[in-house]
Amino acid sequence: MGESRQKFFFLPDRHTDFIYAIIGEELGFVGTALVVVLFGVILWRGWRIALQSDNEFEALLSMGIVASILFQALINMGAVLKFLPVTGITLPLVSYGSSSLFVTLGEIGILFNVARRRKRKVE
Repeated sequence: MGESRQKFFFLPDRHTDFIYAIIGEELGFVGTALVVVLFGVILWRGWRIALQSDNEFEALLSMGIVASILFQALINMGAVLKFLPVTGITLPLVSYGSSSLFVTLGEIGILFNVARRRKRKVE
């Protein structure tokens, strides 16, 4: 582990734009599948939060946050797999970059707040 050659000689911006390629080279199919599964968990949980919320605004906000995170992930993965052009969008919660990480963590915090408000109303 940690001995991939592509990160030293070929890939530009390997710690931001092409981190998914490095995960694939170092961890193989299991690593890349795990990243996809974890984004699927974010989709599933966010969708459940949106469907179970009482307020229409909270439901739309939850769906928008989940769509924002997944759209960014799909664009990055599509660029790494050469399905889409390279746009400079980072992989949420994985790539190096403080501004992208802060925004994504803020979105997840809002999603947790919506879930907590829903939970309080039920009790």
